[in-house]
Order: sequence, then structure tokens, then C-alpha cells
Amino acid sequence: MVASAASSGESASIPAPPRAKKVPYKLPVIHGDEREDPYYWLRDDKREDPEVLSHIQAENEYTQAVMADSKDLQETLYKEMRGRIKEEDQSVPLRKGPFFYYKRTEEGKQYSVHCRRKIAAGEGPGSLEETLESAAANEAEEILLDENEESKKSEFYQVRGFKISPNHKLLAYAEDTVGGEKYTLHIKDLASGQELLTKPISDLSGSVVWANDNETLFYTTKDHLDRPFKLWRHKVGTDPSEDALVFHEEDDAFYLGLGKTESDRYIIVSPGSAVTSNALFLDADKPEGELQMLTPRVQNVEVNVTHSGGHFLITRRSEELFNSELLVAPVTDPTASRTLLPHDPSARLDDVEPFERHIAIFARDCQSGLTTITVYDLPESGQPLETLPEGRKIQFDESAFSLEPESSQFKSHILRFGYTSLKTPYSTYDYDLTTGERALKKVQPVLGGFDPAKYRTARVWATSEDGTKVPISLVWQNREGSSDAHPGAPGPLHLYGYGSYEIPIDASFSANRLALIDRGVTFAIAHIRGGGDLGRKWYENGKYLHKKNTFVDFVSAAEHLIKDKWTTPNQLSIEGRSAGGLLIGATLNLRPDLFQAALAGVPFVDVLTTMLDPTIPLTTIEWEEWGNPQEEEYYRYMKSYSPIDNVKAAEYPNVLVTAGLHDPRVGYWEPAKWVAKLREAKTDDRLLMFKCDTGAGHFSKSGRFDKLQETAFEYAFLLKCLGVAPSASDSKL
Repeated sequence: MVASAASSGESASIPAPPRAKKVPYKLPVIHGDEREDPYYWLRDDKREDPEVLSHIQAENEYTQAVMADSKDLQETLYKEMRGRIKEEDQSVPLRKGPFFYYKRTEEGKQYSVHCRRKIAAGEGPGSLEETLESAAANEAEEILLDENEESKKSEFYQVRGFKISPNHKLLAYAEDTVGGEKYTLHIKDLASGQELLTKPISDLSGSVVWANDNETLFYTTKDHLDRPFKLWRHKVGTDPSEDALVFHEEDDAFYLGLGKTESDRYIIVSPGSAVTSNALFLDADKPEGELQMLTPRVQNVEVNVTHSGGHFLITRRSEELFNSELLVAPVTDPTASRTLLPHDPSARLDDVEPFERHIAIFARDCQSGLTTITVYDLPESGQPLETLPEGRKIQFDESAFSLEPESSQFKSHILRFGYTSLKTPYSTYDYDLTTGERALKKVQPVLGGFDPAKYRTARVWATSEDGTKVPISLVWQNREGSSDAHPGAPGPLHLYGYGSYEIPIDASFSANRLALIDRGVTFAIAHIRGGGDLGRKWYENGKYLHKKNTFVDFVSAAEHLIKDKWTTPNQLSIEGRSAGGLLIGATLNLRPDLFQAALAGVPFVDVLTTMLDPTIPLTTIEWEEWGNPQEEEYYRYMKSYSPIDNVKAAEYPNVLVTAGLHDPRVGYWEPAKWVAKLREAKTDDRLLMFKCDTGAGHFSKSGRFDKLQETAFEYAFLLKCLGVAPSASDSKL
């Protein structure tokens, strides 16, 4: 068993940890404040500096040496997680036009195969009962794109913007072969398999849209700071150098969004910052027409647009209507909008799924944090849409769950959505909007004897420093001494958090997570402020000059779990990724004594320096999330929590930090510098490791089995530190 307090991971067989050299470097003086960064040299925007790459290699080698005694455990975890995957599997087919479209995976292969089959009866609305076998049993499968074949040309491979032309004859898709999230466009003739582009079109954001003439394609490209900023029009068969620039977003704080309404009638262009957006539209039947203004740009007003019948449906958020309202406006005069669903301070309007005769509204209850689906009938096409009849809510049994819309067919009465909970694998449902009946189309298979009855879930509430109640979702394996409300005696617990960008971390299932839970580890999610877990105000109370609420909430959640005997400090580990890595860094500076281990994935930890440097991707748009430190109030506040600026001489827990060399969102140098500074300052001899993937970006490796190797490594670290995994050097932890 592991000792209750972790000590050194070093031994005679493990080298000393790398020590980054210190090079004097004075950062620009702001507001009279002088700062030095002796590790600034670790930043290399081109990722080519031999000295930087050598240091990263040394960190990786040290990490592998420290974890060498867990190789057997890593392999066990990997085989266990892979053994839960049904490797030869298929998504629920989506009826679109005369075809069923679907993806499938093959045994032993890393990537998806995109396919379709012709529907024997042709186009139609479909039904709850129909399946691929019943509607297309005698039709041959057509492979549209095999990612396994395409991925052979690179270590990393990812597809975005997979779009079929309206006549189903052409395929447009964009691929990233580095991990830097800049994509290259391809256009494929599905009959011949021929590439139709005469030369590559690169630097795409990944968004592509077909016009209805089946030969015009719109796409967006990124600038040197990874900002989607230009909209282009390409005519199939022409030289890409002749592509027309349709729209140029010149404000550095705005990204350019591109989409098509579910009705396929309009192309929507959406320039947006972190808190402001507007919309323009183009008739998809007239691709060479002029973009028309749909909603004006108003500071701190955000809109999202879709369409049904003769109307645009506009979700609009403002400072006063913080949870959003739904407006309706005639296509002939978008300025003549009126309220269709008024603002509700107790529920945030998250998504509008339109159909010819219905709309489905996804909203988040601001008390429970749960998502609801409400269905409304629409009048026949051509009839005015002035009010909505009483809606019908779809009911669910579990006390905590997660819902999300999936792609549906506009000219249908079937809504498709996904459902999951902490012990329920992802399940795809079709819901008849007319009758209220639903059909379970697929439950994601979990092999290896998984039985949801073996697990228990709970939601508890911690009290933060200012009295705010913070929800925590938990799942554990039922065992002797446990009840429906508590696992019994204190034990190992892994606490996850995020808390930024209004992104909720809902109670959802993970088959990989069973590798922890089945070993006696309770898994918990702290639904902290800064995320969107309890609506817009929950988010706003965890950003700007309220950002510290995020960290205090997380500490309060940990303290609550210790006080209520879920765990102890020596059995508690924490995790966060990206902005959640900021959470981990700030939390460790606040309460390094509270945890046994911490996992910080691609962490945003050099907040102040990054937010002062507009040459770094994302900085300008991020000012509306964190504040602009050129203003002294934000500067002082940001400096007070920025992890790298608050590292101190203290005993820190065991820490594993990960990064991606080609990450365009969080520069690899941020975690590299943070680790160097931690290593210099900390007074303990616990583990501190930095693992940088030199062949990936923000989201780790691209292959599904390669990702499992990364997860197995991280889980082995956690289990080793929590004393759950026996290994040769456990006595030294």
C-alpha cells in the first residue's frame, strides 16, 4: 500500500528531474509593475528551437522513467479499457434525402469509416420503427471516406466539415494532419472517387457549406493567430486562386462562424466575440447574391439563428435577458421581429431544433442544472407565426442526467437526441413529435460485464465562502457498507472541474472511468461557477473580476467531500483540462495541502503574460472572458490568481502536467514554464512530471486506441498516488 503522504518518486534508477536553465528576461512594465520571467526562453512559436525541443525531450524521458514501475499497470488499464469497446460498431443511421448516412468502426482500426446506403423507398419523413436493415437491407453499402486509409499519411489525423452536396453526388471535407486545428479542404466526386480540387486550399477553420446549386462551396479561413476571419466562395472545377472573398471580419476580437439552416434554405454567417455576435444571411439558392444583414451587431448581445417556414427563429441574449429569449421574424423583413418565447430567469434557452411543423426547445433549469426538452407545434408553411401553443415536455426518470440534440431530418416529425448519466451509457433516442412516443435506437455498448446496477450516484451540495450552494455529482461502485446516498467509509476520490466559458460539465457516462471506479475510486464532478451548469448568471459570477469564485467553489467542494467523509486529503486527487488546468493551478496555490495528486491537462497557467500579448492566438477574443490587463483593475486581479505568478515555497501534492507541442489554444510553453517554476519553488520531494506530446495539439492524439494509451498513463499516475495500485516503488510515494 502507498504511504499516506506522498514522498519522492526518485530512486537510484530514476534520474534527477530536468532543471530548465534560467535566462534573465524582463517582461514589459505595466502599471508600474516589474516582472521577470527567467523561463520565457521556452517559448518558440515555430516549435523548432533545438534547445527547447531538447528540454521537452528531457522532461518526457524523466516522466517515463518515474512511471516505469507502472508499465504493467498501464498495460492492464489499456487492455481493460479497450476490452470495454465494441471495436466493430456503427452509429445510428441518419435519414437524409434518399440515403441513410452513418459511420462505423472496424476491429483493430483507429478511425471511422463514413458510409451510406440507398433507402429502397426513397425520400420520406421516416418513422420510429424503421432501421437500416428494414429500409435498406438489399442496398449495397457505399464507402464515402475511410479515415483509416487517409490517416496513413500522418501521425495525427482529424476530419472536420464533412458535408454532402444537396444532390448527394459530391463530398467536401477538411483534414488536419498536425493537430494545429488548421485544415485543408478536399472535394470528392462520390461516383468516381476523384479529387476535384486542382490545388489544395489550406488554413481552413473546418467550416464548409454547400449552396443548393451543388457546385458552389463556402468556407472560412484562419489568420496567423488562428482566428477564422474570411469567408470564401469556391466554384467546383475552378482554380482556387479565383475563389471570391465574400466577407472579411476585420475586428480582431470577432471570429467568423458559418452554417446552414436545418431547412437548407439559408446560409448563415455569424461573426462573434466572447459576448457579442450578429448574423447575416444568404439565400442558398442564390450563391452569388449579396449577404444581407439579419441582426445588427450590438455590444453584449448574442444571437443564434435558424429557420422554418417563412420565418427566422432568433435566440437572443442580452445583459437584461441573460438566459435568452426566442424571437420570430419574417424572412421578408428580419427587422420586424417579435417575442415567441419570453426570457425566463429560471431557465436558460440553450438550443432550438426546428422542423417543418414543430420546434424542440432545449433549456437548462438554473436550480437543478438539468436540461429539459419542450416540444411546440408550428403552423403550416405560409401561415403567420405569432404565438406558440402550450408545449409538451419530454420526461426522464433519473435524478441527474445529460441531454443533447443530434442531427435530425427537417422534413420529418422525428426528433433525435442523446441521453446519458453517470451510470447510463450514451443512448440515442428518436422521439415522435406528433404522438409523443419515443424509441431507443442505440445504447453505446460497454463490454466486459458492465452492469449499471453495480453503481450508485448522488448529487450533494457544498457551501462556498460567500454562501453559494455548489452542486457535486458523484458515482461509485456499490460495495459493502455503502448505501444509495454514500459509499460508506472514506476512500479514494477523484474530483473533476472546469468552470469557464459557460461550458457545463454535466453528469455523463465514461466507460474509461470504470477503470478507476471499479478499483474503489469515487468519481466526482464539481459544477463550479464560471461554467454554464446552472445558467448564465452562474457563468457570469465566475468570470472577469469574479473569477476567483471558480477556484473557491472547487476548494469548497473538496472540503465538503472531506468533511462528509467521502474521502480524506491523502486519498483525494483532482483534474482539469485547458481552462480547467487554470483551475488546478490556482487551486494548488490556494490549498496545496488539501490533495494527494493533481492532473493538469494542457493547462492555461500563464494567464497574465498571455493576456498581455496580442500576438498569441486567442488573446484578443479572450479579453471578454478574463478581462484586459491593460486596465489596471484587471491586471491586479489577474495577477492575484494567475498560477505561474503565484507559485510559492510550499509542499505541493504529486502533479502530472500534460501538453501538446502543436497546441494552438494553450501554448506548450505555459505548462513547461509552470513546471520549471514549481520545480524550483516547491519544498517537498513528491512527484512533478511534465509530459508533452510532440505529435499532437490541444486534444491529444487522434486515434481512438492511441488516446486510450494516454488515458491509461494518466490513470496509472492517479492510482499510484492514491495508493490503489501496487507497484515496486509504492513505498516511496
